[in-house]
Amino acid sequence: MRSPSIALALAAALLAIAVPARAEVKTQLVEYKQGDTVLEGILAWDTNGPKTRPGIVVVHDWMGVGPYVKMRAEQLAALGYVAFAADIYGKGVRPKDGKEAGALAGQYRSGDRALLRARVAAALDTLKKQPGVDAAKLAAIGYCFGGSTVLELARMGGDVKGVVSFHGGLGTEHPDASKVKAKVLVLHGADDPFVPAAEVAAFEDEMRKANVDWQLVKYSGAVHAFTQPGAGNDNSKGAAYNEKADKRSFQAMKDFFAELFG
Repeated sequence: MRSPSIALALAAALLAIAVPARAEVKTQLVEYKQGDTVLEGILAWDTNGPKTRPGIVVVHDWMGVGPYVKMRAEQLAALGYVAFAADIYGKGVRPKDGKEAGALAGQYRSGDRALLRARVAAALDTLKKQPGVDAAKLAAIGYCFGGSTVLELARMGGDVKGVVSFHGGLGTEHPDASKVKAKVLVLHGADDPFVPAAEVAAFEDEMRKANVDWQLVKYSGAVHAFTQPGAGNDNSKGAAYNEKADKRSFQAMKDFFAELFG
């Protein structure tokens, strides 16, 4: 018969095994380069996590690296991933308002797609080199401008298992998905006026022709920027927060990653 002290010690040990350690998420700025351009992203990880784990690139919206994308990276770290908030614009290049953001994002989205692809590829390469990242288990997600960016990463044949676009643009200068190796998940506001039905249809056709493993989920009553509380709640402006769509889309991403990584 075990003594009370031994029994208590055994119970405590079993409890420690059964209950995972509480996440202790840390972040740090990471400077890296694409060509001659200096970029600065944010790395997030859980100090209580396993020695190696999947890595996720997180691409910002048109406002650049800031509190929102940092928060999303921290959420992913708490789920057990190493997350890297990529910097597409360059170190210190941060729009002060929507007008500046639109002009800056447009340089990549409607102008130099090759540079956009190079910038997101540089972020992926940087993530691969971080301690604790399983380079065989990588994915990328993005919001608005970032959603468009991760789709370009997939189109260029980026070495990722999957990409997730949250309310991102779906069009591209060269609609050819023949190089796509990743699974693709698009989380879309059903009433998004900035992504017209013709653009959605063209995206679907592009994916079908290349036999890509893709999903497109539409959220009723949701417009552009539905995951961003800062967008307000007036759908008539074309961009607005939708709590239900935000929660549902985040869960869809989690389920997608569970499928990718097990």
